[in-house]
Amino acid sequence: MKRLFDFFLALAVVCIFTIPLLVVAVLVKVTSPGPVLYWSDRVGRRNRIFRMPKFRSMRVGTPAVATHLLSNPAAHLTPIGSFLRRSSLDELPQVWSILVGDMSFVGPRPALFNQDDLIALRTKAGVDELQPGLTGWAQINGRDELPIPQKVALDAEYLRQQSFWFDLRIIWLTALKVVKSDGVSH
Repeated sequence: MKRLFDFFLALAVVCIFTIPLLVVAVLVKVTSPGPVLYWSDRVGRRNRIFRMPKFRSMRVGTPAVATHLLSNPAAHLTPIGSFLRRSSLDELPQVWSILVGDMSFVGPRPALFNQDDLIALRTKAGVDELQPGLTGWAQINGRDELPIPQKVALDAEYLRQQSFWFDLRIIWLTALKVVKSDGVSH
């Protein structure tokens, strides 16, 4: 049932956000050189690597590490990168990953392929059995501001409590967080 919900909600999002997606794509293209989309290697269910798209908010050549590991993240942002991140518009292309089944709307955020500490802790907690999500319980409880052990604890809590109604609650709370730009550090 979750997969059907994800698929039909993703189709609805594509229909509703077609024009904003096109506008953001044009803005990314005209404000900085390079491709519109950034495809990053992410860790999915059972630690399988998949390619996840985002609108490019960082300059071409930025190291492929978690943003908080960059010495000066702001120096790597494109002219509209900060806005894309604060508004979470950079995340919209991930609807593609939901449509093809690599992600869900709700689940733990997919780790970068090189976040070994996060991957190991999630595997130990059994969280690797979950489909990664566009949003998740950890996202609405701190987002970029959470230390990794706390993220994993929240992901494990989601694993224990997951249900259709809990997912709807997380989607609703995510919408509120996005509107307020809560928890975005860059």
